[in-house]
Amino acid sequence: MGQHLIEFKRKLEELKKYRGRHTELVTVMVPNGYDIHRIANQVAQEKSTASNIKSKQTKKNVMTALEKILQHLALFKVTPENGLAVFAGNIGEPGKEVWVMESLIPPAPLEMRVYRCDQTFFLDPLLEMLKPTEVYGLVVIERREAVIGMLKGTRIETLKDFRSIIPGKFKAGGQSAARFERTREGMAHDFYKKISDHVRDMLMDTKGILVGGPGPTKEELIEVFSDPVRRKVLAVQDVGYSGQQGLRELVEKSGEVLRETEMERERQLVEVLFKGIATGGRVGYGIDEVRQKLKEGAVETLLLSEGLSSELIQELEELAQASNAVVKYVSTESQAGQEFQAIGGAGALLRH
Repeated sequence: MGQHLIEFKRKLEELKKYRGRHTELVTVMVPNGYDIHRIANQVAQEKSTASNIKSKQTKKNVMTALEKILQHLALFKVTPENGLAVFAGNIGEPGKEVWVMESLIPPAPLEMRVYRCDQTFFLDPLLEMLKPTEVYGLVVIERREAVIGMLKGTRIETLKDFRSIIPGKFKAGGQSAARFERTREGMAHDFYKKISDHVRDMLMDTKGILVGGPGPTKEELIEVFSDPVRRKVLAVQDVGYSGQQGLRELVEKSGEVLRETEMERERQLVEVLFKGIATGGRVGYGIDEVRQKLKEGAVETLLLSEGLSSELIQELEELAQASNAVVKYVSTESQAGQEFQAIGGAGALLRH
């Protein structure tokens, strides 16, 4: 986990602890690509509306929080690339003001526009970004078009669209039809080769690749893939749509494959750890032992259960970062994940 992400996580943990006396902690989120000046105008309108709040103290706190947020938004000429989340509110005891004013630029694109007054800050979209995410490649193809994308956690991202100039089938017979069909097949092969090259360049670092499309087109594309790309294909699905909608349908139809793939990855990680424990290999397990091994710089791969507390995960992640250890997460939903949690939820594969 990079330093920016660690700091982002630490600030979220602080914001989670704050409580207001009434619904007077204000959260404003600006999505990526959204005009920050429009948000500022909306906040100004909310400030005007807040003047109608009956409770004198609540009205004062809400209006002050909104003014602080307006002043902060004025510092930005444009919305940051991933959006912006701003929090303001009085968390002091009665008769004592303690103001919180925090601004966060998310590590991933923020897709929700939010204005909320509550006794707590609204953090759900940001906390979701901290969940471990696996990245899968997506390809949807038909004769006339194709799209390459990625699945990052639960978010689908379009990377590249393609349009082909392959003509339709030639209906007349004779030699001219045969020549036309050969030309058409050559154009199709060139189209597939172009997509295959982009898949190789853009998706080889993913956990696996899902391919979808109508009819035999997707199988024809896979035949053009090089062996390394073909070995990364996890599933081939019939998909009726193209573009972003086709990517969504491909992910929906591949849900079971993705779950099985993730469970198998977790099983293999835990199996290596358990085998090392049984044979006295270069492994460590349990919070105290793993913490010590990290401090010694002896850990190559750190395994963490998602069932551990966020504070403990943060501590061990920071130790891993300091010693350049790779961090792998194990869910609590699979059998392997439950067995791993039963021995403490922390394991280490040590350097040779």
